[in-house]
Amino acid sequence: MNQKRIVITGGPGSGKTTLIEHLEIEGHTVMHEVSRAVIKAAQEEGIEQLFLEDPMLFSQKLLESRLNQFEEASSMEDSIIFYDRGMPDVTAYMDYIGSPYTESFDQPCVEFRYHSIFLLPPWEGIYLQDNERYESFDQAVLIYQFLLRGYQKYGYNIVEVPIGTIDERIHFIFGHLNQGL
Repeated sequence: MNQKRIVITGGPGSGKTTLIEHLEIEGHTVMHEVSRAVIKAAQEEGIEQLFLEDPMLFSQKLLESRLNQFEEASSMEDSIIFYDRGMPDVTAYMDYIGSPYTESFDQPCVEFRYHSIFLLPPWEGIYLQDNERYESFDQAVLIYQFLLRGYQKYGYNIVEVPIGTIDERIHFIFGHLNQGL
């Protein structure tokens, strides 16, 4: 089977989570964002903010979790699998915070490939800062740029999903995927 692995990514305030949830409601297979699980596991070990306390360990755990998702999807029968972020998100965020990393972070991003990358731009009209989203809108714009460059670094062609309703965005994604099938 020629399985299509589709990454939906974007910085904070891009509507990514809502889009992913809608795809799942429509019956599509989704591999969810793993950062909350990594954070929760660290908190259970007594580390309140793993990303702030040890960004390298946090990033390593994210990469391992996303690699596990990739391997798990290999045994699925689904022809299309949507990922809420991909492995290159890890190095893009490390670049954003200025954290050096070893080749062990690049290697899975090169070896395990996704079919398509859809990047959602920051959307000021829906952007809200809260306890879990501490970045300003200007930082969200910068993160978007790092995500774009991060995926390009691994040779991906990135498709920017225009701002619009959930249905418009889903229609855009499937329209683009159907062109490539």
